[in-house]
Amino acid sequence: MKEFKVLIPDECYQILEFNHEDLPGVAVVNSALKKFEPKEVFGWHLSVTLDLIDLIENGMPSADEVKVIDTFGDYLNDNIKGSNKERPNGLFLARMTWNKTRELIWRINDPELADSFLNRIISNNSAPRQFEFRMESDEEWKLTKWHLSDWT
Repeated sequence: MKEFKVLIPDECYQILEFNHEDLPGVAVVNSALKKFEPKEVFGWHLSVTLDLIDLIENGMPSADEVKVIDTFGDYLNDNIKGSNKERPNGLFLARMTWNKTRELIWRINDPELADSFLNRIISNNSAPRQFEFRMESDEEWKLTKWHLSDWT
């Protein structure tokens, strides 16, 4: 098994506004991951998509809905990263809000830990909103291309 020296960068957020299928969207991206190495240590791409309920125009969440999903997103983030901040299991990549959904994305080291945590939430029916998740092997970080593009 290879060993790596990994320096976890401080998160640095970039806010991006976009339009897709004639609907507005907002992404908050951890741009500190643009130059992160070694990528293969966090070789799994985890996407959690929440279905939003309380909406305003264009499928965007109301202020009350934002409170609910932000609180749940913080809970997911804390648990997916894990308690050891020096050796986290996940690196937060992005939060995207668009068309009645909120997508949260992490780069993952050990997919079994994240999968087990998320499946416990599902089996306990303890999420404040319906959600689905997908985790894929992506050692070259191809699935981050849009998020980590140069937006200037």
